[in-house]
Amino acid sequence: MNEKENPKRNRQNSGNGNTGKKRYYKKKNPASTAKSALTPAAAPHTADKQPRNANSKEIKRTPVKIIPLGGLNEIGKNMTVFECCNDMFILDCGLAFPDSDMLGVDIVLPDFTYVEQNIDRVRGIVLTHGHEDHIGGLAYLLKKVNVPIYGTRLTLGLVDGKLKEHNLSGKVSLNVVEPKKTVKMGCMAVEFIKVNHSIPDAVGMAIHTPAGIIVHTGDFKVDYTPIDGQSIDLARFGELGNRGVLALMADSTNAERPGFTHTERTVGESFDKLFKKAEGKRIIIATFSSNIHRVQQIINCAERYGRKIAVFGRSMINVINTAIELGYLDVPKGIIIDIETMNRYESERIVLITTGSQGEPMSALTRMAMNDHKKVNITPMDFIIISATPIPGNEKYVTRVVNQLMKSGAEVVYEAMYEVHVSGHACQEELKLMLALTKPKFFIPVHGEYKHLKKHADLALQMGIPAENIFLADIGNVIETDGGSMRVTSKVPAGRVLVDGLGVGDVGAIVLRDRKHLSQDGLIIIVIGIETATNTILTGPEIISRGFVYVRESEELIVESKNIISDLLYNCSNAELKEWNTLKGKMRDALSDYIYQKTKRSPMILPIIMEI
Repeated sequence: MNEKENPKRNRQNSGNGNTGKKRYYKKKNPASTAKSALTPAAAPHTADKQPRNANSKEIKRTPVKIIPLGGLNEIGKNMTVFECCNDMFILDCGLAFPDSDMLGVDIVLPDFTYVEQNIDRVRGIVLTHGHEDHIGGLAYLLKKVNVPIYGTRLTLGLVDGKLKEHNLSGKVSLNVVEPKKTVKMGCMAVEFIKVNHSIPDAVGMAIHTPAGIIVHTGDFKVDYTPIDGQSIDLARFGELGNRGVLALMADSTNAERPGFTHTERTVGESFDKLFKKAEGKRIIIATFSSNIHRVQQIINCAERYGRKIAVFGRSMINVINTAIELGYLDVPKGIIIDIETMNRYESERIVLITTGSQGEPMSALTRMAMNDHKKVNITPMDFIIISATPIPGNEKYVTRVVNQLMKSGAEVVYEAMYEVHVSGHACQEELKLMLALTKPKFFIPVHGEYKHLKKHADLALQMGIPAENIFLADIGNVIETDGGSMRVTSKVPAGRVLVDGLGVGDVGAIVLRDRKHLSQDGLIIIVIGIETATNTILTGPEIISRGFVYVRESEELIVESKNIISDLLYNCSNAELKEWNTLKGKMRDALSDYIYQKTKRSPMILPIIMEI
């Protein structure tokens, strides 16, 4: 089988599992990489027919390192580095959305420091699926390094859309890999295995290393009746288990939930009942933009009931267009209409598919609820379905949107009893099934907060895995195994990098602390003007308040503040007036004490000295 790798990397890897077969090299200039986008990737060797080296016994003991840079003890920014000898590859590169205390932050990225320090050893990036928490950080990494990317067709289609937004399209090698195919990564090989999730083309990985087979499930669930008819490849997981799996890294998101995750088809059945119930009304459905199977079921119901579909929300439009272009959505001709022509149809013949199922402030559904949308006004003739479960932390935002929609007279369906949403992650019985099939020697729960990882570890204990073989790791841990033992040997740089507008990493703990301080207590600015030649105070002090008190209603407080600063300045010597840093500190301390005594508040105090 052919290999599509960088020539330089192939020269470096000579002697590491080479078969002597003819190689086909891909040039790295922009013109050639532009043509390579979404082309089938090479599958150098199948998982069952890896080349044997003369020193095979020695290779089996070669240590392999697993280095999670994100996705442990947190939800999002999934990224893991696998390292063996002089070879490394990256599995996923996602983002996370900011917590409520990250004021002004847009997104959160993994720390790429370790990858940048070892870029000459990185053979590529493999992707499990196209969700933001697995591909959202790619564009930011690829601005610093350029390595080939391997993934399924839809995943790379969504990646290419993101690269276009960052002016990187055509500059990166995107290689399509089908399930059951294998990609060579130096002395390691990555096999793609079909799994079910809430987005098509999701895969798990079997990583064939000199130390043994490491299975990474990616995000998965077991769906025996999926919308696209392609069930998870349980047989392959079982085959790997029979051969011997060194370690299993499995999705822990739903480890607290007993039983099995429902099939996506139950949502289609609920939609059919709700479409009947909504006769004579306009239907608005909010869901995750990436849930293409759910969009397909909405399309099917719309066709069945003679309705037209309009799509709102930038991410929703982008994903649906990509899915249609790549053949992942079966859309009858003429059923999707432009939002500009929506008013030509009776409202009872319209279905709106929109973003905003999590109550995001700028989403289309939120703007509709607040009567701030240019195209849609909510009325009592609207039937609204929120086809998603609130992500932990988003409950209050979703509740606010539901309240506003109901105040406008609309009927809103959001309760779990209607079965308008099912999870894309495996529950406890499916997690046990994966453990039973793969029979791993070691177990590393991934993708979840600590409580999820701990619950998954408990399940592994129930399944007979010894406690000493279960690793509750943290990001930055270097987990090393030689096939016989596994241990955490060291730590690499890891953490979070905050993105605010165009700034990447320029917002840190100190800036967030100041933003929190400003948001809680506000700001007072003290302005004075000093003539440097004579050290004479010519203007001020002036007191400006922002977010602390309304000046016109607190004149006594402001006047007394001015008097305190004036007295301080009057008693300063010429030498003290020349030392501006010391003077600013004295003004800050004096006013801070008075303000706290009077209000029990601690606003940020910013002295400004103008040189005249």
